Amino acid sequence: MAVSYNKLWKMLIDKEMSRTQMRLKAGISTKALAKLGKNESVNIDILIKICVALECDITDIMEIVDNKSATME
Repeated sequence: MAVSYNKLWKMLIDKEMSRTQMRLKAGISTKALAKLGKNESVNIDILIKICVALECDITDIMEIVDNKSATME
């Protein structure tokens, strides 16, 4: 199983917000943003900060996918 943050990137497009703007609003590091961009695991505290900043639920920004699906994206 793997994690996918495609929902987060789609949400940012809908909100007309850049990744950098989201990073600054959520107060997360560039390293954490890079991990998100690579669909790597991050600390739950980072995901909570993003959810608070974007006023959403964790299921709105991420999903768990089959490893085969994650490599095809």
